This record gives sequence, structure tokens and C-alpha cells, in this order.
Amino acid sequence: MNLKEHLGKYIKLDISGKKNLNGILIDIGSDLWVLFNGNDYLYIPIIHIQNWEFLKQEEIDEIIISNEPTPIYNHNEEISLRKTLTAAKGIFTEIFVTSQQSLHGYIISIMNNYFVFYSPIYKTMFISLNHLKWLIPYTNNQRPYGLSNANLPVNPSNITFARSYEVQIEKLTGELIVFNIGENEKMFGKIQGIKNNFVELIGAKEDPVYINLQHIKTVHMT
Repeated sequence: MNLKEHLGKYIKLDISGKKNLNGILIDIGSDLWVLFNGNDYLYIPIIHIQNWEFLKQEEIDEIIISNEPTPIYNHNEEISLRKTLTAAKGIFTEIFVTSQQSLHGYIISIMNNYFVFYSPIYKTMFISLNHLKWLIPYTNNQRPYGLSNANLPVNPSNITFARSYEVQIEKLTGELIVFNIGENEKMFGKIQGIKNNFVELIGAKEDPVYINLQHIKTVHMT
């Protein structure tokens, strides 16, 4: 089946984390799909698309098309996740990583298997590329939370970034951190070290818990 034959069709995607996305299929790349939901372009890594189907007419009727924003990528080139992230650097963006909430801010740097994201709420964050569900660039000069430039620094961190996610986490040994935006109380603590692909995290009462590196979606310091 040539999926590109379905460009312009209304579809529904089931995304990892029990999320559904509806809209018009705009583009398909090597590892990324682009969906227009009537207001925004959603850039969705294929790895998180569990299944898809065509929308029924009554579902199509529920989608209200507003002014279509300008894509952040060149239509003449094949789209990919890394190209999209590079094009989105410095643009205010909504990203979805955990099953609980979106993050708002902007991409600072893109490394081998993670990227650095600045959130006005959580400050400098390290986001696993493997766990990025979708990305929505802001349009029309919107700013997260209505903040001014003074609250959104161009260079918010003096940290040097490691090439890989695992090494970056290891560099935070001894620091108080939060994994996965604090999905549960076991995700807060001090990094003691990494061994056999597990991070040893010391909790408030000094009880250690061991977190699998493959399940660490986001990291930020307290």
C-alpha cells in the first residue's frame, strides 16, 4: 500500500499512551507523519502510531478548519523527525511526552538520542527522542503563558550537553532531579549512579529505587 495516496484524507491515529488524534493527513516521511487538526500541524513520530483508520463523516464534520499555518519544513524535501526538530529550534512549541500533560517552551539543542528543551515551568529539560509522541509549533507569534522575552532567555543554561541521553543523565550524579515530570513519588530524588542500565535514585528518606534508563522520558533538575 502506498500511504502517500491517502494524503489529504481525514484520518484517526491511535497514539501510544491511549491518545487519539484526528485530522487531515498532510505529509508522510521516513519516520514522521504530519497531521492538520484544523488549527495546528502535529508532527508525529511513526514509532508511536499504533494504528490508524479513516474518519467517518460525522467525525469529519466535527473538525473546524481555521487559517492553516505555514509548515516549519520545506515541502520539497522528505520530512523526518530530526529535520523537523532542527527547524523547530527556537520556535515556541508544544510537545507531548508523558501520558499526563503537554510541555510548552522551545528546543535548545538536539543530540544523538535526546533533545534539550526549555520550559518556563520546569526550566532546562532533557527529553528522550524515543518517547516524544508529537510536536506542535506555535503560530502567529504566540508565547507560552503570555511571557515576555525577559522570562524566556535565549541561553537559559550554562550546562554542557553530552551526546547521548545515558551519559547526560550520568553527568547529573549527585543532583536532585525529577524524572518523567514526577509521574509518581518514585521519580523524585538524588542520582546516586548508573549501573547495568538502571539509575539508582535516592529518595527523601534515603531509600534507593532503581529506574530503567529505557523508561526515562524526561529529566529536569529541581
